[in-house]
Amino acid sequence: MDEHERLIATRGWALLSAVERNEQYPDTFEIPSEKLRQNLAIGVAAKLLFDIETKENGVTMDRGVDRMWVIITQTSNGNYTGVLDSDPGYAKNLQLARGDQVSFHANHICGIAQPPNKLFRLLHKLRAFLIK
Repeated sequence: MDEHERLIATRGWALLSAVERNEQYPDTFEIPSEKLRQNLAIGVAAKLLFDIETKENGVTMDRGVDRMWVIITQTSNGNYTGVLDSDPGYAKNLQLARGDQVSFHANHICGIAQPPNKLFRLLHKLRAFLIK
């Protein structure tokens, strides 16, 4: 079992590479440039590809890819940590919820946006509180 499938089995989700998806479908799956993806700032929203598998009583009910937003709270040379700002839904096996911390790399980013100022201010307050 590779690392991706191990993560799916243990927590119900794993990130997919947006770069690989772009290489497979260059005409229909566009991503921001590598320079943009490598240089995002705290407070920016990054859209990531989440491979999610839901199970009931140990039986796989659904498996699919959801694009969800993560607001960046930490950066380090193309490596990021952020807070999930989308609702992934619910399943007993799914260890992912809005507000959860997600670590990711520049190759996972398929979109970039600036969140509303109100959310940005709230994240800065949260970050300041957590650092204390």
